[in-house]
Formats: sequence, C-alpha cells, structure tokens
Amino acid sequence: MTRRAALLSSLSGAALFGCSPVGLLNGASKLAGDPARLAAAGVAFGEDPRLRLDVWAPRERGGGPYPVVVFFYGGGWDSGSRTDYGFVGRAFAARGFVTIVPDYRLVPNVRFPTFVEDAAKAVRWTRDHVAQFGGDASRINLSGHSAGAYIAAMLALDPHYLRDAGVDPAAIRAAALLSGPYDFYPFTEQRGRAAFGAWPRPGETQPVNFARAGAPPMLLMHGTADTVVRPGNSRRLAAALAKAGAPVELKLYPGKSHIDTIKSLSPLFRGTTSALTDSIAFFNAHDR
Repeated sequence: MTRRAALLSSLSGAALFGCSPVGLLNGASKLAGDPARLAAAGVAFGEDPRLRLDVWAPRERGGGPYPVVVFFYGGGWDSGSRTDYGFVGRAFAARGFVTIVPDYRLVPNVRFPTFVEDAAKAVRWTRDHVAQFGGDASRINLSGHSAGAYIAAMLALDPHYLRDAGVDPAAIRAAALLSGPYDFYPFTEQRGRAAFGAWPRPGETQPVNFARAGAPPMLLMHGTADTVVRPGNSRRLAAALAKAGAPVELKLYPGKSHIDTIKSLSPLFRGTTSALTDSIAFFNAHDR
C-alpha cells in the first residue's frame, strides 16, 4: 500500500474530532499539500499560555499585500489545537490569503464568553501584526468550523466583542462559516450546558439573536446529513440575516456530514464538498 493510500485508509473510518484523526488529516496534507509556508508558529497574543497562534502565508516571500483569513477550529468548546489545523492554513494560504489559526481557552477551564473574548484578541493581534507577513490589515475575513464557526459568528454579529478588544467591527470584510451552531438554546446536550449553561442570560449566547443589517457578508455552509450540528442552525441564521437586510448566502451540501465540510479543506478530500472553493469565491466577491 502506498503512503497516500495508507493515509486515506486511516482517515476514512475515523471520527474527525478525536485529536489523532485530526492530526492524521493535518499530516496527510503535508504529503499531498498545498504550496504554502508556516510563517510563524506559537506566537503569543495574550498572557495566558493557551493564547498562541500560527501564521500561514503564500509560499512566495515578498508578495502581497494579501487578504487575510482568521480561522477558528471546532471541538465543542472543550477540545482542539491550532497545530492540528495546518491543513486549513495551507489551503487558504495557497490561494493567496495570509491565514491566522489561533488557539483559545477551553471548557472546563473557562466558560462563555471567555473563548469569544480570546478570539477577539486574536483578531486584534491580526490587525496589528499581519502586515509583517504580507497581509493587509484592512482586508480581514473570518472562517471557522463547528464551535469555531460559532465563535466567528459571534465576532461578526455581536459587535461588542471586537470593540472591547479595541477593534472596529467594520474591520471584518466577510465571514465564511462551516457547520456552525447558531441557534441551539435550550442546551440539550452536555457540551452546550458545560460551555453556556452558567450564563444568566442565555439569549446572549445565540448568534441568531444578533442578526443585524450592518453585519459583514456571511456565507453559511452546512451538510444536509449533519447530525452533530443540525443544518437548521444555518437555515435559521440565514433567514434572520436576510430578514434584517444583511448580506447572506446559504450553501447546503446534499448528503454531507458534519466532518465532510472541514475535511474537504484537505487536499486528500477536496472533492467531498466545494467548501474551499465556495469560501474563496465569497471572500473574493467581497474584497473591495
């Protein structure tokens, strides 16, 4: 069996949200990877040891200025590591985006809204420092998968998080989000209760409640066969944004699961969905 075939065999039966399968997916992208470089690793953007980020850039040095993507990974708000998501950084960087992949603090060490506040700090760092990697601080986009899509949606829709971090909410050009939970109260499963159950005003935890006309353009992508985060989350947020007069697109992938959207950002599974192509096209359409 070839090395490529062995990787495919290992990944095909794995649930993506265990650390090892995500690591395998990341490792596989090194074998059949996109032309990009890790420009900086483990850069601190806050005092807590958990607040570190990686910067991925197009392979050619000295180009740009390039548009920017800040990507937040998923994991139910209680697991995940930026080092497992190099395949995402490579995918966007190979297509001309300086890409920031930050960590954030996790449950049970923190609860809502700390992980959203951490994400806002990562955006502030991006605004202040991305130029040294060839990025354009005036062209910041957000992306994320699952719990990370939730975080990105909260940054895009509830402007106080970025303002509190010293960032103008208008700094966000667009957001392209994968398989996110945006309208999931009451909290019927353990991860939701652990992350949000102690907050005294649960309505403030739900992105759908912050749909507003001034929101940045949003692309909501979801598999119709997603049983982890039901696609109704994206449908309801898209409807709320459209009703508010905000620019929004809803992209549903028939028969695709929760992991199909994120693994399709890896070169080995790029045909699973068109999420990468759709995200790039959306960012480019709003890059003005």
